[in-house]
Amino acid sequence: MESTRNARLFRNGRSQAIRIPKEFELPGVEARLRKDGEALIITPIRKRSLLGTLKSLRPIDEDFPHIAEPPAERVEL
Repeated sequence: MESTRNARLFRNGRSQAIRIPKEFELPGVEARLRKDGEALIITPIRKRSLLGTLKSLRPIDEDFPHIAEPPAERVEL
């Protein structure tokens, strides 16, 4: 269900700002703005977790080269 409400525009320094009513509050601290004709579309940017980022990666199809030198041995201090 789509709801509509008027919002107040104002100046904040050299930028135009909008007061977003409570029922339209966005999660997070960042949003992406996009213009579609005269419409301004605001989409929240959600922080991705490391697990989410890893799940989005595609497998590597190439073989890794052979390493001639073995890695250094662990030294106990």
